[in-house]
Amino acid sequence: MSGLLNPLPDAPATLRLAQVRQAAALADARRPRLCYVATAMGDDPARIDRWYSFAPLIGDAELSHLALFPQPNVTDVRSHLLAQDALIVAGGSVVNLLAVWRAHRLDEILHECWDAGVVLAGESAGSLCWHLGGPTDSYRDGLDPFTDGLALLPHSNGVHDDLADQPRRERYRAWVAAGTLPAGYATEDGVGLHYIDTHLQRVIAVAPDRNAWHVSRDPAGGHVERRLPAEVWIPDLLRC
Repeated sequence: MSGLLNPLPDAPATLRLAQVRQAAALADARRPRLCYVATAMGDDPARIDRWYSFAPLIGDAELSHLALFPQPNVTDVRSHLLAQDALIVAGGSVVNLLAVWRAHRLDEILHECWDAGVVLAGESAGSLCWHLGGPTDSYRDGLDPFTDGLALLPHSNGVHDDLADQPRRERYRAWVAAGTLPAGYATEDGVGLHYIDTHLQRVIAVAPDRNAWHVSRDPAGGHVERRLPAEVWIPDLLRC
């Protein structure tokens, strides 16, 4: 999903965590176990503390986190992640995220989680990581193509497709047209892609009038895009 960077002026505070509640609802558990993974931000303690402070906006769930700096905060990373109903991966640097994950063999563990039916979710870098690749600003303020994702999803991914201060929309389509990135899906602000296995089931959003886009290569060397209007879905606070 593309995290909600530009909420509506009168949006309620609960909207801030609506995308987390979407992932929790998809887990379909009575009291879901939700694990926050902030590797892409270097396990920033402020981000992790904020995760727990958001508990009232999520509802009745069992919250935990996985930190890898300076060493894992749990004794058995594999067991901890496989015991979760959903993993929520924070945004940040997708390049650093994947490098650290692979050093800790999380790429293998996360594939096990995928096979076991754990909901794998995240925003920005936490969305891009599950795909083959997409545009990233991990290297510099300008954008570069990233092509080394976990590839659980055989598509490219463009996040923040309507971000005003970066040419993400134009670069993503240009790289798909050039064959640098394979065909895939781009999401606007506050929009998520709900996959079952590798197939897109629906496009969900936490604000109205938002879209995803399927972008593919034109045989003539350009690109073809198809608008996928998002369904607004704001799950209630989780309750027993």
